[in-house]
Amino acid sequence: MPTFEENLAKLEEIIKKLEDKNVSLEDLVTNYTKGLELTKECYDILNEKDKLVALKMTELGLETLEDNNNQQEFEENL
Repeated sequence: MPTFEENLAKLEEIIKKLEDKNVSLEDLVTNYTKGLELTKECYDILNEKDKLVALKMTELGLETLEDNNNQQEFEENL
C-alpha cells in the first residue's frame, strides 16, 4: 500500500492535470475519480494514525483531544 506522502504527491499531480484547460472531458473524469480514490486512501491512513495516537495517549494516561472536547461540552451544558 502506498504511503500517505506518495498518495499526496499523486494527488498534486492530478490537480495539475485537472487545472489544464486542454484536457479532454474523459481525462478529467478519469483523473477526478482517481483523485477521489487517493483522497479516501489518505483519509483512511490519517484516521488509522489518529486511532493509534489516541490509543497510545490512553495507555499513557493522557487525555485525548476527543476526551477534552467531550468534557468541555459536558461542562458547557451544566
